[in-house]
Amino acid sequence: MKIQELIQNLGLKPLSRFEDRDISGVFISDMMSDAMANAKSGNLWITVQTHKSIIPAANLVDVAAVIITSGKTVPQDTVELADRHAIALLSTDQPTFDLIGKLYGLGIATS
Repeated sequence: MKIQELIQNLGLKPLSRFEDRDISGVFISDMMSDAMANAKSGNLWITVQTHKSIIPAANLVDVAAVIITSGKTVPQDTVELADRHAIALLSTDQPTFDLIGKLYGLGIATS
């Protein structure tokens, strides 16, 4: 599945400009060090963290997208940095648990 399909299927809100790419799995963590050590290229990174430091971490790992859950407000400097690096930054009002259930239902599992 590609990012644009995911946005349509789950009603996610895109916050940044990005290239559509394939999704290879899901990584769930609110710790950047955990994401940098364990997320894989092409994963969706699910988190409630919104500070701009998540973007360099996402870029380092080459995740397909970062999804901010639970309706958290994302600061403009985070969005601008995501734009600059063409990182797909998406948001949803859904809690992380609910989103993961829907991703699993779409056949996208943790890797």
